[in-house]
Amino acid sequence: MQYSIALLASAALASAANQVTFMSLDSTDRTVYFTPTAGLSEIDATAVSGGDSVTVEFPDGWIGNWYAIPSGAENTPGMLGEVSFNSWGDLTYFDVSAIVKPDDTTGVYQMYPADTQDPVSGCETIVGCTNLYIGSDDVQTKSTTSTHLISTLGGGNIAVSKRDVEGREVENFPRAAVTTANWQPARFHARQFKA
Repeated sequence: MQYSIALLASAALASAANQVTFMSLDSTDRTVYFTPTAGLSEIDATAVSGGDSVTVEFPDGWIGNWYAIPSGAENTPGMLGEVSFNSWGDLTYFDVSAIVKPDDTTGVYQMYPADTQDPVSGCETIVGCTNLYIGSDDVQTKSTTSTHLISTLGGGNIAVSKRDVEGREVENFPRAAVTTANWQPARFHARQFKA
């Protein structure tokens, strides 16, 4: 019995690996480069083809950042994704930083937990975005209990996600006004809606 409990505990720990899924939102091929905090494990650069997603695993307690460079472009850091896994309170802390190159429109755009998709650091468009680090004293770091993050690369719309539609039925209009339960376009009938 003791061995069964130990195996279950090991399986639970293994399933909670630190991961980031890099999701390309356009047709640009990129290489993601990682910079660990001094003394922590190096992570090999990772190729992400346009429109694809690639998941990278990180060691326990890894702290560092990454940036994405389009294929054939000079390797100069731009927008950064920053993370501290298994940190204070066993939380994951993360943010998108524009401090190095705020005009980068080909690199990291957003970061969020894969399971809850909230909170979000960064924006779907970089121009005018205030939900990221712009100055060194900004208060923009997000935290989550999740150990699996999504980091979007490049501009483009994310296919309809839970985060995009959650709560909108109640706030704006009934879902029946837009789609059926099978996400087909709805037919509008005045009798469906009460004034």
